[in-house]
Amino acid sequence: MDKLSSIPIRTCSVPVIRSSQEYFEMYEQVVSKLPYDEIDQVIDELMHAYEHGKNIFTFGNGGSASLASHFACDLGKGTIIGENGQRFRVLALTDNIPLMTAWANDSCYDRIFAEQLKNFVTPGDVVFAISGSGNSPNVLRGLEVARSHGARTIGITGFDGGKMKKLCHLCVILPSNNMQVIEDFHMSMTHAIFSVIRHRVAESLQAEQAVSTGTSD
Repeated sequence: MDKLSSIPIRTCSVPVIRSSQEYFEMYEQVVSKLPYDEIDQVIDELMHAYEHGKNIFTFGNGGSASLASHFACDLGKGTIIGENGQRFRVLALTDNIPLMTAWANDSCYDRIFAEQLKNFVTPGDVVFAISGSGNSPNVLRGLEVARSHGARTIGITGFDGGKMKKLCHLCVILPSNNMQVIEDFHMSMTHAIFSVIRHRVAESLQAEQAVSTGTSD
């Protein structure tokens, strides 16, 4: 039996961190340079999708895959307030493991998100891609399919933005060259986005209730 040829494992450079304090001191540098205006634009884009009943698809690899699922959970469940009927139509493409492995095995790993999107994405939907490097091939293929179908594309990344930034209508580049710090702040960024969105949904619901009460009076 022929031995399977080994495929080189891609690795990213890891800065030398000599103490926990040294690691957390990097946070101060990042916070001072965060692109808050761009983050707020992402919030507006997601709210527009919510208000117009559009679908939102999230995806990424590794830690970014976990965050894609986490963020979809926050948007899909965490924004439900009381008995309001409208909900975020959000789906993490990282959650269907059988489907991902089927596409990876029968086609190639680079297509695991793109092929899923072809089943669902429609014009005006939002595709939310997460990649620390901005160069993950399957993330790039997913963004290409999204754009070809008329979807809005959002990306969060780090380093110099990689190839992803040219494929995104909105691309938030975390100002760091440390992958762990980038992933830390991607989590914080999505929590910030979710927190503002939940507040806006609550305000909108309160306004609707006030109008309804005034009308009934």
